[in-house]
Amino acid sequence: MLYVIRFVDKPDRQAVRRQHLDGHLSWLAERRRSILVAGSLREEPGADPIGACWVVEAGSRPEVEELIKSDPFWTNGLRESVEILLWSKAFPDEQTLI
Repeated sequence: MLYVIRFVDKPDRQAVRRQHLDGHLSWLAERRRSILVAGSLREEPGADPIGACWVVEAGSRPEVEELIKSDPFWTNGLRESVEILLWSKAFPDEQTLI
């Protein structure tokens, strides 16, 4: 199953993001089989990130929740909230190229 995960970061936590960015990126790279797409979200180009969006392939919502709990950005207190949504692709047989 595919899930879309939307994170909102805590305000004024850019120092936490910078401090743990390398660890977070390494963590993401180790999970490329399940985290298919990941990236930060900004209000405009060049602005500081305010959150992130992932597309994850997982067997269940609890599996996604466990994945999130091990992310360095989560364990170090960057994230304010997370939304986990099951994604039903309109064209399920087509590969999405991003």
